[in-house]
Amino acid sequence: MGYLAGDDRHQPSLLPPAIDEYVDQDAPVRVVDAFVDTLDFRTLAFDRATPASTGRPGYDPRDLLKLYIYGYLNEIRSSRRLERECKRNVELMWLMRRLAPDHKTIADFRRDNGRAIVGACRAFVLFCRDQGLFAARLVSIDGAKFRAAASQNRVLDRQRIAIEIEKVDARIAHYLNALDREDDAEVGADNGSTSEPIAALKHRRAELNRLAEHLDQDDRRLVVDGELEARPMGFGPGGKPPSYNVQIAVDADTGIVIHHAVTDEVNDLRMLHPISAAVKDMLERDELTVVADTGYSNGNAAASCESDNITACVPVKRSVNNRGDGNAFDRSDFVYDAEQDHYTCPSGRILSRNGRVTRHSIFYTSRNCGGCDLKSQCTKARKRSLTRHVHEDALERMAARVAQSPELMRLRRCSAEHPFGTMKRMMAGRFLTRGMAGTSAEMALSVLAFNMIRSVNLRAERN
Repeated sequence: MGYLAGDDRHQPSLLPPAIDEYVDQDAPVRVVDAFVDTLDFRTLAFDRATPASTGRPGYDPRDLLKLYIYGYLNEIRSSRRLERECKRNVELMWLMRRLAPDHKTIADFRRDNGRAIVGACRAFVLFCRDQGLFAARLVSIDGAKFRAAASQNRVLDRQRIAIEIEKVDARIAHYLNALDREDDAEVGADNGSTSEPIAALKHRRAELNRLAEHLDQDDRRLVVDGELEARPMGFGPGGKPPSYNVQIAVDADTGIVIHHAVTDEVNDLRMLHPISAAVKDMLERDELTVVADTGYSNGNAAASCESDNITACVPVKRSVNNRGDGNAFDRSDFVYDAEQDHYTCPSGRILSRNGRVTRHSIFYTSRNCGGCDLKSQCTKARKRSLTRHVHEDALERMAARVAQSPELMRLRRCSAEHPFGTMKRMMAGRFLTRGMAGTSAEMALSVLAFNMIRSVNLRAERN
């Protein structure tokens, strides 16, 4: 018995099949095509949303947006790879109607339409909401570090900048001395070969000066040469790679990413209220319930959320008394009296406000711990002191909500961590573009691609 035989490549066909027949009716590429065609490109402010009446015709921004969304769906982000795929990928031939833009046109579209691409991502979320795909009864917030395009070798501190400046000055001096020697010897050689390196070195010297000024202005210890908006981030020993902190807010029921933001915050401590407020405004809700992990524990954020009618559920991060053998009294062993505004220690002594107040904390100190039988379990100092956050009441209410509903943390973990895992696989864990504008556009494409495939799966599950 022989094998299945394919068609002869040289056999002419009188009625060739339409290219539409090669694309499955349920293929995600059809969702991409249908959604982009519904967008108002003028309102989103895409470049060339209206074709020019004169000159050489350009590519329709709708086609280029479709190309990028398809690329991120299939882990093809490089403009050169997208150019090649347009000529050999049957689905892209169908989607682009056999158009094949060059890689520069493709890359320029992403660079020049970052804000409009973010708007398209937002439009899809609102479309899903209007179609009843999610209700946002509970929103999970999480953050993850994505590598910047800049190399880790480009991270400089003040000492390295000073060393680089010394090297550049030494090379400039070397070239100038060579010019002086040629002048003394009356050598008639062309000085262009020397002046160009000097100009390049002076340009580099000016860049290093700007990097040093940037450190002074932002009060930072480190700066990324070539990508100032990126910051060294990460955990563990050793140098940290330049990265961005990406924040997402996910509908806990469906896993659809409602909102995202690319930030330069090295941790999540200050991100709870901005992300929650952005989701509330986007969905035009009067109230919102959000859940996040301990990294978002912040008294100021808890109070700000309450003032904006946002119910935040975040485990509160407390300091621990690490002195002694582990049996020392912790802060939780002291009872606070709101009316008298003081703490009572386990032995019944009072810790009153000592007058010291910082931006975030109020300090309480006992009058005298002498003669206390429990002092060895409390402190080695002469007096025991405690701090109370200025928004401690908001923190306690937030912690109580988590204690009453421990399943919230499981819901957060299941809903918020899956999108990051999928998007990091799509993007290989790092950005291709530089700066906040470029990375925001990239992240919007990734989120849009994830939400599309997620919505397709949800429809399939419900049907």
